[in-house]
Amino acid sequence: MATLNNLTIFITGASRGIGRSIALRCARDGANIVIAAKTAEPHSKLVGTIHTVAREVEKAGGRALPLQLDIRDEGAVAGGVARTVETFGGIDILVNNASAISLTGTLATPMKRYDLMQSINTRGTFLCSQACLPHLLRASNPHILTISPPLNLNPRWFGPHVAYAISKYGMSLCTLGLAAEFGDQGLAVNSLWPRTTIATAAVETFFPQALSRSRTPEIVADAAHLVLTQVSRSATGQFFIDEDVLRDAGVTDFEPYAVTPGAQVNPDIFLD
Repeated sequence: MATLNNLTIFITGASRGIGRSIALRCARDGANIVIAAKTAEPHSKLVGTIHTVAREVEKAGGRALPLQLDIRDEGAVAGGVARTVETFGGIDILVNNASAISLTGTLATPMKRYDLMQSINTRGTFLCSQACLPHLLRASNPHILTISPPLNLNPRWFGPHVAYAISKYGMSLCTLGLAAEFGDQGLAVNSLWPRTTIATAAVETFFPQALSRSRTPEIVADAAHLVLTQVSRSATGQFFIDEDVLRDAGVTDFEPYAVTPGAQVNPDIFLD
């Protein structure tokens, strides 16, 4: 299928960054977008709320359901899924985008921060997937897409920030396991990760020196759109890289995605 028109897409962490860009790209097809995120009121340092993105979604041609949601809260997730189904009649796609980050070594990682990353990244991905599954399995072309890296046991990616690495690879293990568990029921479960750093608030905070050599979130959104418009039975358990997805679709010019056209791009972490 080539369009997401009238499909319902539940996107976590959609109030800014990659989640927002995926929401807007899907909205251009006329999709129903659930903007599930914590930020309902303007933040002093971060741009975007569920309500500002909802207005952008509707302007782009989609229907929006702004949903203030903490994906650590099991009851809130169940309630958000129920409200989505009540509003739009079902769920066709889940995008697990919400994530917490702390690029700290073991001695510099308080357990509160460790628990936050585990509860949002790994547990949140599992919880949202579990809550959406009964509805996804009734959809005609169901997808789960998780923004997480290819599985990679190179110690290089664990040594500097083992707590964060565990939580992100936990998201990827959800992809691996759910794809194996539900593949024969026609559910596509895949991960997507950027080739380069992406100009988001996280990169601005943790890799400020890389911001000018990053790409915009639209490259991940365009790659996500290509994955989500595939027939679900055609690919599952895959760990896609945004640039590779676009190259396979015939894209050869990536300069439009560059924060600084002509600059050498900065590779993202977790990719050898």
